[in-house]
This record gives sequence, C-alpha cells and structure tokens, in this order.
Amino acid sequence: MLSRVANSLYWMSRYIERAENIARIVDVNLQLLLDFRNLNEERLARHWLPIVQTTGDEQQFFQLHKKATGDAVTEFLVFELENPNSLVSSICQARENARMARDQITVEYWEELNRLYWFVKTPQARKAWEESPSDFFQQIKNSSLQLLGLSYATLIHNEGWFFAQVGKFIERADKTSRILDVRCQVPEGAPADGREGDANEADALEWSAILRSCSAWDAYKSLYGAEVSPKLVAEFLLFNEDFPRSMRFCVSEMNRALRRISGVAEGRFCNGAEKLAGRLAAELQFSTMDEIFAQGLHEYLDGLQGKLNDIGSAMFDAYIFQKFDHLGDEIMVQQEEQQQQCP
Repeated sequence: MLSRVANSLYWMSRYIERAENIARIVDVNLQLLLDFRNLNEERLARHWLPIVQTTGDEQQFFQLHKKATGDAVTEFLVFELENPNSLVSSICQARENARMARDQITVEYWEELNRLYWFVKTPQARKAWEESPSDFFQQIKNSSLQLLGLSYATLIHNEGWFFAQVGKFIERADKTSRILDVRCQVPEGAPADGREGDANEADALEWSAILRSCSAWDAYKSLYGAEVSPKLVAEFLLFNEDFPRSMRFCVSEMNRALRRISGVAEGRFCNGAEKLAGRLAAELQFSTMDEIFAQGLHEYLDGLQGKLNDIGSAMFDAYIFQKFDHLGDEIMVQQEEQQQQCP
C-alpha cells in the first residue's frame, strides 16, 4: 500500500473519531448546565474553559475569543473553521482524506461520510443547532456510529483498514485521557490523592459528566452501581479491559492493529511504534490506581498523552515518511502515486 493512502486512511478515521468526541463533550456539558443554578459569569467561565482545554486548543481559542463564554466555546468547538479541530473542520478533513483514498473505501461508506459533510456545510446544520443542540449532536453521533458500523461491515479488513484502526484508537485514547486530565478535579475537603471520601452533589455531577462524555455512564453503573467516586471513575476509564473507550482497551486494539500491519506476533516488534505500543499496553495492564495517585493523576495522564504522541510519530517514521537511497527510487514512487490518482 502507498504511504500516501495509508496516511489518508489513518487521518480519515482519526478525524471522524475527533468529531464524534467533540459532539459528545459539548452536548454533555450543555446538559450539565441544566443541573446547576445561580451560575455567575465567573463560574460559567470556569465551567466552559475546561472544555477548550480538553481538546488542547486553549491558546488558539484566546487568539480568536476574549472570554470563555458558552457561545464563544460552542462556536469555536463546533462551527469555527479557523479552528482546525472543530467539529465541522474535522468532518471536512475526514471527507478530504477519504476522497484521497476513494478506491480503498466502499460506496456505502463514502455516501454516508459525504452526506454528513454536506449536512454540516449547509445552513441546515446551523438551523438544527439553534432549534435543538442535543438533536444536532445526536445526528453527528449517529452518523459517526453508522460509519463505524460500515467500516466493520463493508470494508476489507486489510492493511489499509488496520491503519484506520490505529488512527481511531489513538484519537479515542487521547480524548479519554484529556477528559480525565482536565475535568477530574479533587473534591473540596478530600485528600490530594482522591482515595477517601465521596464527592458532594456538585462534584458527583461533574464526575458523572466525565463518564457521559465517554459514553461510559451505563457501563460504569453495571459494574459499580450508582456510587460515583473519583477513584472508581478513573480506574474504569483507564484500566477496564472490556469497555471500548477505556485507555487499556484502546491501546490494546491499537497495538493489535500495528502488529496486523507488519505481521509481527505479540512479544516481538519490528519498529519503534510496535515497541512503544506494546510497552504502553503492558503498563496499563499491570498498573494500579494506588500507584497512579501516588505519582499524581495529572502527571500520569500527561505522560500517557506524550506516549501516545510518541507512538504516532514512530508509526509515521516507520510507514509514512519514506527514505530513499537513490533518486530513481523516489521518481518511481512519485510516478506510482500519480497513476494511483488517475481514474
């Protein structure tokens, strides 16, 4: 497979996952406001600013907006094309990458992604948002889930499909870690490691919002009941091996996809990406919450995000950024890519 095609499939899948995550995060936080009363301007800013921090776009946000108000944050995260990580920008970039690898995806997949693209690009999207933000986000999430089902059901599970899997799970793992990192605040009166005491009502709402932002509320309740504690929430989202949005699950699937690309078995590696992914999967398998709280939850999550970035960089070094020993090799690859673009 051409590195250009692998790159397009990787980013196509990653941008679709990013758009769905943004829809879920903003939707949950809009609904969370309904549970709070007597919020002044300062408290509203403290509510909305972490949402921007979740996506890692705080610096760019303040270049475009003066204050972290609800209108400014939702516009920035949902519709603002100047933000390359906004929901609309992500869908546009996903569609462009799909177009670059059109021969690798099915008609059904392309038509659904194209339909979603034209929906967010037309005034209908803005109208749907103004009438009901919840319904608007539900359309985005439904379309994303439909694309996920189409990828499993209609795409050939070959090399390209596994590149798309790597993109999806590295993006999902990154967003789960960021949601925990930014929104997990130690309840007032609780020790710094969060190992004692239950959160008060307001804190319980915040921790419940974290779970709902990851579509984890029902799965969490099935294991822990209605008790919402910082330690249990963090443990579930980090270490649960069966929940599809936990860090452990995502890293395990990413590690498996990388090995399916190269054909290398578990316990071995042929490039830096496989080595780093296998090491991180083992770390998540054998770590404990007591160890993490002793280190500091923020420091641990910050390290996880760095390791995910390292895996992505190593994958690009191994498969995307090709080195040529001779000029003739480079010319041959360029000609092959040009032929690939012809109908």
